[in-house]
Amino acid sequence: MRAIQAREFGGPDVLAATELPDPVAGPGQVVIGLAAADVIYLDTLLRRGWGVEMFPRTPPYVPGTGGAGTVLSTGEGVDPGWTGRRVVASLGSGYAEQVVAGVEELTELPGKVSFEQAAAVLHDGVTALMLTRLGPPEKDEWVLVTAAAGGAGSTLVQLARDAGARVVAAARGERKLGLARELGAEHAVDYSEEGWQERVRDLTGGGARLVFDGAGGGLGRAAFEAVADGGRFVSYGTADGGFTEVDAEEAARRRVDAVNALASGPPDPADSRAWLAEALDLVARGRLRPVIGATFPLERARDAHVSLEERRTIGKSLLLVGPDRPAAR
Repeated sequence: MRAIQAREFGGPDVLAATELPDPVAGPGQVVIGLAAADVIYLDTLLRRGWGVEMFPRTPPYVPGTGGAGTVLSTGEGVDPGWTGRRVVASLGSGYAEQVVAGVEELTELPGKVSFEQAAAVLHDGVTALMLTRLGPPEKDEWVLVTAAAGGAGSTLVQLARDAGARVVAAARGERKLGLARELGAEHAVDYSEEGWQERVRDLTGGGARLVFDGAGGGLGRAAFEAVADGGRFVSYGTADGGFTEVDAEEAARRRVDAVNALASGPPDPADSRAWLAEALDLVARGRLRPVIGATFPLERARDAHVSLEERRTIGKSLLLVGPDRPAAR
């Protein structure tokens, strides 16, 4: 089968197309023929060797964290009725034509949800729903979403609006800000401009009651300045140089409840599967629109990584894997 391997830790050029043996389902497992593989910013960090203590990787390895496709075969102890079903699964790899998954890792797709849509919410939809559990948006309160045009950010904008909150979206460049407005943001602020956090405080009359920090680093610290006293700050981003470092004394003085959603590693798998099922249901009912801004054929995984690292991708980035894949965009 065709696959992509990271030959070593490093830049995008370490990603190389290769041929690997077709996987075989063991006891309790199935083989999935992938149609769409999720590509997230975390993939680029792991490729560079970041975070191996939380997300172990040993080169050469097949990057990725799962995708959506059709069950091709089943192993011992698995109901053969799974064969032919459309499924999505969060896994330890995904940049390949075929992957092995435990039957307990499978989530069947609702009839109206496409492979691309399923892959798009596999992680970012789950992440967004997890974040709204840590900081539930409330009706009529101001919510700031940074990195608002990314996969998780664009989902958070929609979830906050669906809850009746008033959203300020922060992103870089008019294309991304335009998307945030289209998704329901009341205001959109370019966080490449000096003093953007003060503008958020002005627009919201003293600061956002809830901040979802998808940027991290220096941008995350600026976003913390935009949260209202007595508000909530939920951080999950690493795109701007690592997690946001919040001054605990300042948070206590301002009575801000600050949470790093990823500090203790990935969420419990059972919780993730429940949130995935919820995200798929929201998509099927038309209450959530996954924003798929970039798709690439499998062999162009390097280009997908470059696009993410250079902040060119708007919304979700996917690898289209199957033989009947649509044209890249």
